[in-house]
Amino acid sequence: MVKPDGGVVTKGATLHTLAPGLAVALGAVAVSLLLHAVVPMLPSMTIAVVLGIAAVNLPVTSQWCQGPLRAGLNFAGKHFMRAGIVFLGLKLSLGDIMGLGWISVALIVGVVLLSFAGTFTLGKLFKLGGDTPLLIATGFSICGASAIGAMAAVKNTKHEDTVLPVALVTLCGTLAIGVLPLLMHPLGLTNLQFGQWVGAGVHDVGQVVATAQTAGAVALSAAVVVKLTRVVLLAPIVGVAGALERRRHARALALMVAGSPEAAAAPRFPPVIPMFVVGFLLMAALRTTGWMSDGVIEAGALAQDITLGAALFGLGSSVRVRELLNTGLRATVMAMCAWALIAALAFGAVHLMSA
Repeated sequence: MVKPDGGVVTKGATLHTLAPGLAVALGAVAVSLLLHAVVPMLPSMTIAVVLGIAAVNLPVTSQWCQGPLRAGLNFAGKHFMRAGIVFLGLKLSLGDIMGLGWISVALIVGVVLLSFAGTFTLGKLFKLGGDTPLLIATGFSICGASAIGAMAAVKNTKHEDTVLPVALVTLCGTLAIGVLPLLMHPLGLTNLQFGQWVGAGVHDVGQVVATAQTAGAVALSAAVVVKLTRVVLLAPIVGVAGALERRRHARALALMVAGSPEAAAAPRFPPVIPMFVVGFLLMAALRTTGWMSDGVIEAGALAQDITLGAALFGLGSSVRVRELLNTGLRATVMAMCAWALIAALAFGAVHLMSA
């Protein structure tokens, strides 16, 4: 079922309820992949988010998104996101990452940790509420909307509270596609250094590819390896967040039990590492063994595009532009500051790699 105001799906949702929204989300993915094939500079995931935002803000389609499609769109935004994270693991080969050398890997890890801490601090300084600072920090420092979805699952964040972080990570990543190539020559970067900078500083994998390919194959290869090194950190960061969340729940439960023994019934603790993150690690391990054929890897990449694209369309269809303009200005300014911070940290790391 769907709330009259377009709220989240209840546990009683059936296939009949979900089917219309899921069908539209998958149709949007097909359009996104087609547009990406025609204009490779536009990442399919970014197109999917934009289509979702357009669908819920255009008068003709808005009522459908808020009514009969809402259940399926919310389902896609949550569950397809998790499936997409599992398939994302197939992009990772730990051998390629270790080929960077331990100094480069350490620098990339340093960029991620400093980016995470800096972005989270900015979120607090800008007085963003709830889990928003944490979600933005996760998405900006690791791998965009996929990381936001993983962290939201650990924190049990409401679906609607992930909308703003996803919109911001999409906005800044899209700006990177147009802005960073213009800075390559003024900053005196070689093709290799530019690729490393993009891989270390741009959020989503698709946005990294779209940005780096403007400088050629060398830049693209370097960007992808550096970016996937950042993606590996999704598991430990989510794991730490899960452990802290369980500890918080345990303390809250202890206080409840102290006041009322009946409160101890059926305690619910979040997992330290969600099963879809375990799946992500297993897929990465399988890719690293070299046992998987190119056909299987390509099929996994397509499955990732489909599931993540549908999830991002679902999340985008929750973004009301008018409300975003009214409530998201402070968050947008904060995101721009975080974007500049991460770009600066990545730029410094690139020069240390070349030293």
